[in-house]
This record gives sequence, C-alpha cells and structure tokens, in this order.
Amino acid sequence: MTSSEDGAEPPVLLVIADSLSYYGPEGGLPVDDPRIWPNIVAAELGWKVELVARIGWTSRDAWWALTQDPRVWSVIPKAGAVVFGVGGMDSLPSPLPTALREQIRYIRPPAARRMFRAAYQWVQPKLSHLGWPVALPPKLSVEYLEQARAALAYVRPELPVVGTLPSVHRCAAYGNVHSGRPAAEKALRQWSSETGVPLVDLADAVRTNIFSDNANPDGIHWGWDAHVAVAEKMLLALRPIAGTVSRQA
Repeated sequence: MTSSEDGAEPPVLLVIADSLSYYGPEGGLPVDDPRIWPNIVAAELGWKVELVARIGWTSRDAWWALTQDPRVWSVIPKAGAVVFGVGGMDSLPSPLPTALREQIRYIRPPAARRMFRAAYQWVQPKLSHLGWPVALPPKLSVEYLEQARAALAYVRPELPVVGTLPSVHRCAAYGNVHSGRPAAEKALRQWSSETGVPLVDLADAVRTNIFSDNANPDGIHWGWDAHVAVAEKMLLALRPIAGTVSRQA
C-alpha cells in the first residue's frame, strides 16, 4: 500500500475510459462497485479513484472529457497517475457515421426514434462485415491521445500517464468483425515508443474470458475474471509509478 501515513489524502487514480471499465457480465455498474478493475487497482495501491467513463467513448471523447469536464479538472492536481482506458471503440467497424448513431436519441417523436434505432441496429452488423471505416481512424486516435497527454504534461509535467491497447470482442452487433484492431495497435505502439507512455494490453488480459461463457452475453463487455486480469496488468504498470509518487509525497 502507498497511502500516506501522516494523515494526508492518498493520490487519486484518474481513469478516463469507455464502458469496459464499469460493465460486468450482467451490465453496467456504479463507479464504486469494488469488482470493476479501476477499484481493484486503487484498493491495491491504497489510492482513491475517479472514474470518468461512458459507453461508446473513443479517444476523442477522452480528450473532450479532459478539456471540458470540470470534475476532471478538479482531480488533476491530486492525481497520482492518469489512465486512458479508451481505444477499443475507435477500432470497431462503423460503416454508418458515429454521429448518426449519437443523434438518434434526439429524434422526435418517440415512435420515429424507435424506428430509426431499429433500422440502425439492423443495418450496422450487416455492413460491419466490410470492416471499414472504423469509428475513429488510428491516426486520429493517436492525435487525440497525444493532445491529452501533452495537455496534462503542460500543467503537471511529472504526472504519469498509462494507455491501453484495444480489447477483443465477439459481438454480433459488429458482425464479429474487428479487422481495425491491428492498425490501431500499431499506431498506439508507435505513439508509446515516441512518448514513453506505457501500454496495458487489454486483449491479452481478457481474451480467455471474452471467448468463454463467463463474459457478458453481448460479446464485448467482460466477466469478473477479465476485470481481475486487467487489474493485474494495470498494477504492473502502476506499481513503479506508485512507489515514485509515495517517495515524492
């Protein structure tokens, strides 16, 4: 544990992520559920955690959260590390524009909204077999992550940042297609080598679980074994950082 012994507040682990960070085998969970990986990690480190996440978030949304959410601003001065748990959504096939999906919720009247949503859900898996385009091209994903990293470095140069490689899925809603992942991984590894940002390979951590009966039936979200496995890999990246933060405190 690295919590302070002098009564000072422990560091905060700021996690900006997508729904993989807070969904379990049966659906979404409150951010204080002890079984999701951010809370497992924080408990092991003796830190607090601030999870800022939403279903469908891409690296672009992480950048928006960092720059537009005052809750995030309040955490940055107290953060011991920041984890960008996004990128998986970026690499998924999105033959229909992402903006179209996001605007469906605003259609009125409700009957028309339900009709458009049903049509989208019917077309999406069929066109996903094209494998292209993806929700966010690798070049743009990395650009948004680098903007976020650089912004944090500007206000707190010593603040460690950890990134993630995309997860894997067997999701019928995306036609079981994930052909965009290799290019995304290549771009992220290049970014990592240029910036020194360590990457946690989510696919390596969750592959066994996601292709088992213990994952969420939607084929994209994880079961509890995967959350534990991700936490273990995240701790490998964060424990050296936590030791440094503790010595600085």
